[in-house]
Amino acid sequence: MESTTTPRPKHLGRKIRRMREILGVKQDTVADGLGVTQQTVSNIENNEEVENDTLEKIADVLGVNPDAIHNFDEEQVVYNIQNNHEGANQGVSNVNVGTEVQNYCTFNPIDKWLEAIEENKRLYEELLKSEREKVALLEKVLAGKK
Repeated sequence: MESTTTPRPKHLGRKIRRMREILGVKQDTVADGLGVTQQTVSNIENNEEVENDTLEKIADVLGVNPDAIHNFDEEQVVYNIQNNHEGANQGVSNVNVGTEVQNYCTFNPIDKWLEAIEENKRLYEELLKSEREKVALLEKVLAGKK
């Protein structure tokens, strides 16, 4: 006996729900955007299949491409957050202590704070210089009109 297995279709409603949750959008908001009730949105999210026109409308309400919902993979999202987030784990070193992992800064926080203060001073001086140039230009214009 030969067995052919067809892959199960991806649960599109579940993908819509997870995408909506990650984006922080309530079912009521989606319902308002579609012109339906919140219960209808709940039913759509519980369906394994969703019509293409409905999917496009939902994607539009969520501000994403319909393909983003079709190709949504929660494991990839978690991987991306853990490993590829810009600045993730920079300046931190992990130290194993028994069964516990402790994180330690590899930089001096006071130095970072002082750098931020110096940067603020520099930006303030640039702003002051720009304002002085504006005042001088306005004085020149006003002097020419007298």
